[in-house]
Amino acid sequence: MKTAHRFGHVALMGPPNAGKSTLLNRLLGQKLAIVSPKPQTTRNAISGIHSTPDAQIVFLDTPGVHQIAGRMNRLLLEAAWGALHQADCVVLILDMQLYAKKPQLFDREIRPLTDPVTRVGKPVFIAANKVDMIRPKEKMLPLLLRIGQALPQAEIFPISAATGEGVDELLGALTKLLPEGEARYPEDQLSTASLRFLAAETIREKLFLQLEEELPYSTLVEIEQWEEPEEGPARINACIHVARSTHKGMVIGKGGQMLKKVGSAARVELEVLLGRPVHLELWVKVREDWTEDPGFLREMGLGE
Repeated sequence: MKTAHRFGHVALMGPPNAGKSTLLNRLLGQKLAIVSPKPQTTRNAISGIHSTPDAQIVFLDTPGVHQIAGRMNRLLLEAAWGALHQADCVVLILDMQLYAKKPQLFDREIRPLTDPVTRVGKPVFIAANKVDMIRPKEKMLPLLLRIGQALPQAEIFPISAATGEGVDELLGALTKLLPEGEARYPEDQLSTASLRFLAAETIREKLFLQLEEELPYSTLVEIEQWEEPEEGPARINACIHVARSTHKGMVIGKGGQMLKKVGSAARVELEVLLGRPVHLELWVKVREDWTEDPGFLREMGLGE
C-alpha cells in the first residue's frame, strides 16, 4: 500500500552560531545558506526545499535568537518568530560543544527560546549539534538531561551537521509528523529565494570570511545590476554598503586587494550557482548607521 505524500514547513531555530545554516545545507545535500564561524550570519528566513518521492519539506533557516539591542537586531528576532508561527514543527539547534565547555551559558541561551516555542504549540525537536566535537561522550549526558528538563515535550536527536551523524534519523522523524499534502514546488527547486538574493548572500559570506571580527555586521550587499545574456558571461554589479567611512578602506584593502579577494572567491561560487561564467564588479558605499535606518532596512528586505 502506497503511503500518502507529505508536505510541510519546518523552522530551524536556535541561538547564534549553533549550526542552523550548516544543518540546512546538510539536509539539502548542497550549499544554500551562508556558513561562517561568526555568529548572527543569517539575516533573513531562508527557505530551503528538500524533495523526495514521498515528501517535500520547506526548511526555514532563521536568524539566531539573541538578546542584542538595536533596530536591525529587533527585525532579525521578528523574522525568527515569524518563521516559528509559519511552521508545522520546529527544530531547535543547540551547540553541545559550547555548553560542554561553558555550561553556564546554557540557561542564558535556552531561556529566550523555551516559552515562545512552548506557547506556539507545535511539535518540537532538539538537534543537539556538534556532538562529534565532544570528548569524552559522557560529557553530553548532563546536557541532555538539562535539555529534557527545559523542554520536556521535545524529542532530542544528537547530531553533527558538519559530518551528517544523526541527521537522517532527525529527517525521518520530521517527515513522519508532517501533514499529508502534495508537493508545491518542482522536485529540482532548491529554494524559494531568488538568484539575486542568493548572489548577494554569497558575496556577504566572503566578506564574513575575509574581514575583521566586528566589521561584517555593519556590511550589507545590494545587487544593483543583473544581466544574463543569451551568450557570454552573466554580468553582476554589487554594492557593499558600510556604516562608517573608516570601514570603506578596510573593505577595499591596500591597493584594492581585499575587494579583489572577496570578488574572486564570490565569483567562483556564483559561476556554480548560475552554471555559466560570471563577470562580477564590486564597489563600496558609505551609508552612515544604516543598521538603525528603518527606511533603508525596509528597502533592503530587513523590515516591514
